[in-house]
Amino acid sequence: QLQLVESGGGLVQPGGSLRLSCAASGFTLHYYAIGWFRQAPGKEREGVSCISPRGGVTKYPASVKGRFTISRDNAKNTVYLQMNKLEPEDTAVYYCAVRENGMATLVAGSYDSWGQGTQVTVSS
Repeated sequence: QLQLVESGGGLVQPGGSLRLSCAASGFTLHYYAIGWFRQAPGKEREGVSCISPRGGVTKYPASVKGRFTISRDNAKNTVYLQMNKLEPEDTAVYYCAVRENGMATLVAGSYDSWGQGTQVTVSS
């Protein structure tokens, strides 16, 4: 069973930064596509970043491009999401997910296993 655990969420002021971590257990993470998603109350789950197996390709929607960066640390079997210049609109529960077969995509339905989520709140 592929298990993921997110951490690093919290309360931050507008313009601040956070780094989220997605730690994998039970499998070697860099063989798979990993996505980061977020869901705010009353809204659909939105893809905010993804990274291909072995990290050669990354994708971001326009809403976070230039502010968010996804990366891998294969030695730690962990994927990170560095979030800079945070805005109140970034407030949501953030999830990481693994896609067992196929390339990285920002489509939530393409992913097979999900972490429990970590809350990010951007507020002054």
